[in-house]
Amino acid sequence: MRWRFFLLLLGVPPWLTLSAQELPRIELSAGMHRIDAEVVNTQESRMRGLMMRKAMPAHRGMLFVFDDNGRYCMWMKNTLLPLSVAFLDEAGRIINVEEMKPQTEDTHCATRPAHYALEMNAGWFSRRGVKAGTALKGIDRAPPPR
Repeated sequence: MRWRFFLLLLGVPPWLTLSAQELPRIELSAGMHRIDAEVVNTQESRMRGLMMRKAMPAHRGMLFVFDDNGRYCMWMKNTLLPLSVAFLDEAGRIINVEEMKPQTEDTHCATRPAHYALEMNAGWFSRRGVKAGTALKGIDRAPPPR
């Protein structure tokens, strides 16, 4: 806890100091492909997302749980990894998948109202043939937004 206080004194926002180990996790699957997803279900944790991460295992991702269905958009400011994002409806069915380049401010949006977004390493969805219409299993166990 002391190091967080010290970083706060240096002007580092506290939400940038939380580690991946402090986030809840959920197991999802897309067909036979297993996903170990960190869950971000608060405004603060959604804002942080995968910023400043230098690596992510191939089967790991981040599930964004939004408060309501909406036309959400993602960007890659301060994100070092190239990522793919799948926007999902409330049942966990993929609406659309977007490829995102690191450290850009381009927006990547759901094509219709979404309740979740799942970020994976770039190309993860396309390499596995996971596309719009695919339903992810396990989404019903996602913690609600807070």
